[in-house]
Amino acid sequence: MRMKNRNKSSVVLPQKLSNDSILQQPNSYEGESLLHLLNSIQREIKLARLSDESLPHKIWLKFSIGVNDVTRVLERMPPLHGSLSSPTESSNAKMSPLHLQAILIATDCNPRSLTKHLPSLASSRGVSVIFVKDNKGGSFKLGEIVNLKTAMAIGVKARGNAINKVIAEILGDNDIVGP
Repeated sequence: MRMKNRNKSSVVLPQKLSNDSILQQPNSYEGESLLHLLNSIQREIKLARLSDESLPHKIWLKFSIGVNDVTRVLERMPPLHGSLSSPTESSNAKMSPLHLQAILIATDCNPRSLTKHLPSLASSRGVSVIFVKDNKGGSFKLGEIVNLKTAMAIGVKARGNAINKVIAEILGDNDIVGP
């Protein structure tokens, strides 16, 4: 018998990250801890709405909602010292003084490539990442926070308010960044 394509070389592809490897990170919430996290954020939003009548119409002042908006804000933030940055990134960073304290990412989004870039971009900017998992319902849970049907990513803007204090307690931070 004759062997065809004997000279074919084998290619070893890098292994993809499984859902389990992402969810084993310390800032991954599911089950009771997820409910506690979301309830505390929603409680602070309700308190802010009671104290400020304009908040229901201006929820985006406290949050960056959606993958595109979170990405845009992260790209405009200055990178941490020691990170490689392009001239485009440094000119974008000068335009916006807005900073994110943390981003919440739903792990159930499909396709996963929509949010795949966010953890590395956030770490280059020194922003904490919180993964939300709820058996194909993480994006629904995030949407409930901002009164939308779904949200794959939400950025918490660092404004020094009560919502930032709750996120700081969850992350174990002592410093709350704000203007």
